[in-house]
Amino acid sequence: MIAHILSIFPRFFDSALAEGVFRIAREQGALDVRVVDVRAFTIDRHKTTDDYPYGGGVGMVMKPEPLVAAAESIGDAAARGRTIILSPQGRVLTQSIVNDLAREPRLTLIAGRYKAIDERVGGVLDAEEISIGDFVLAGGEIAALAVLEAAVRLIPGVLGDIDSARGDSFESALLDSAYYTRPEVFRDQPVPEVLLSGDHERIRLWRRRDALRRTLARRPELLSAAPLSAEDRAILHELERSEMWDSSKTSRRST
Repeated sequence: MIAHILSIFPRFFDSALAEGVFRIAREQGALDVRVVDVRAFTIDRHKTTDDYPYGGGVGMVMKPEPLVAAAESIGDAAARGRTIILSPQGRVLTQSIVNDLAREPRLTLIAGRYKAIDERVGGVLDAEEISIGDFVLAGGEIAALAVLEAAVRLIPGVLGDIDSARGDSFESALLDSAYYTRPEVFRDQPVPEVLLSGDHERIRLWRRRDALRRTLARRPELLSAAPLSAEDRAILHELERSEMWDSSKTSRRST
């Protein structure tokens, strides 16, 4: 994958790209990241990248000329590949989108700053908008790194074991189960006995049940879109009945 990141703070990315999966992917030749300094494409001596919004209002808006010029310096639409503006108004990033991005040979990520990016930038560059959540950052740099890391770790060969990624939260539309490592007992809290049993079928069932339990408790809305087996539905029914019983006991104790 060749990824271009457009930003007015190009040095922001230096340390992040030198560590972790970014370092591994770059050393393997699986990833080539090129950070483009938007300020280099301004036309005034102050290197201005923002201006007041038409129609009034507070905040500043990123000018279209330097952003589009920076993007076009990469080449035509084919050279830029899939072009993404990081924006809180974009569709929220999901693991399904990440899987699609991981298959792209070229990505261009535009990290905005200030209140907004001039609306015409997206139209001229045929860019989509992606958000990493329902909150606002000072700029798109952190969001660009989040999107890129999520995609890069799925490129074959970047992770030591791709099956590890396939078992992550959201890969099956559910949260993942809990995990434990040594020591067996930590501050009086033991590892669940089933995980020490060596019985692979029991362990599989425990992990699936725990994944369903966590999803039901923490992100129940995910269950409506999850591909659930008959076994999953039976487990959920049992969990829901158990939770109702626990709630009723709590209610009785408090009265």
